Amino acid sequence: MKTKTPSTAFRDLVPGIAGMALVGSSVTVSRSLVDAPLFAVQAARYTAATLLLLALARAARVPVLRPRGREWLWLAGIAATGLVLFNVAVVRGVAHAEPAVIAVAVASVPILLGLIGPFLEGRRPSRQVLLAAPVVVAGAVLVEGTGRTDAAGVAWAALALGCEAGFTLLAVPVLRRHGAWGVSVHAVWMGAVMLAGLTVCTERPSELLRLGAAQWAAAGYLAVMVTAVAFLLWYRTVAAVGSGRAGLLTGVAPLAAAGAGALTGGGVPGPAVWLGLAVVVTGLALGLGSRPRPAPVPNAPREPASP
Repeated sequence: MKTKTPSTAFRDLVPGIAGMALVGSSVTVSRSLVDAPLFAVQAARYTAATLLLLALARAARVPVLRPRGREWLWLAGIAATGLVLFNVAVVRGVAHAEPAVIAVAVASVPILLGLIGPFLEGRRPSRQVLLAAPVVVAGAVLVEGTGRTDAAGVAWAALALGCEAGFTLLAVPVLRRHGAWGVSVHAVWMGAVMLAGLTVCTERPSELLRLGAAQWAAAGYLAVMVTAVAFLLWYRTVAAVGSGRAGLLTGVAPLAAAGAGALTGGGVPGPAVWLGLAVVVTGLALGLGSRPRPAPVPNAPREPASP
């Protein structure tokens, strides 16, 4: 039975950290798409990401398996919740609540992943992760702040939280067979098809022709870095360390968003943001600094008992 060294365990976390940093940067980039048609832009984004993922998989000689049986439902669930409904919840939510309300709700995802994820993986929740999750959430709240909302805003925020958790939890049953590449490819192309259908029903696809160069550049960044690259990095870490521990890394996203905002002229973060940064780092150290356990080996024969 193989045992993961501390350096190996940290290497498993690095892709997830990088992926969440890219997701956080999308907040600043997405501002230029406020006036763009929502579903049409997202459909174009995920279509481009699908083509890129397929090209990269072919270049890397990574086989992308065809889903079978219930795998279609799990993968479609990822696309419907994490890609389609999540975007709808965020856009509709900010019409009833300040963006910080939605961001804080999404930042609460480590608690859901820490509670539900281990059960889907066939083990008990880690006490250390459950203790660290509220700390990470508290730090994210300090970074994002709070805001005004109404009942509809709370409902949209709750839906955004559930969709963000579903993006990871629904992947657990199919990650073992499909891996990060397969889950990313299938979720993205399914999301593109769903969004294309919504575009035809609710928007005018011709409105894409009115987008400016800056808007196309933003959509391209979202397709390449925040979708194709970030999805692969995130699912790589979930498969390696489990959804519970990986969920703590979502606390990196609001920190990256604050940093990207400062770099693009948003001003130096205030004391509350710096305090939130310290709290998030403390929570990550608490939940991820545990002594690495032996990595499970599927179908490994049991050792004979000692006399």
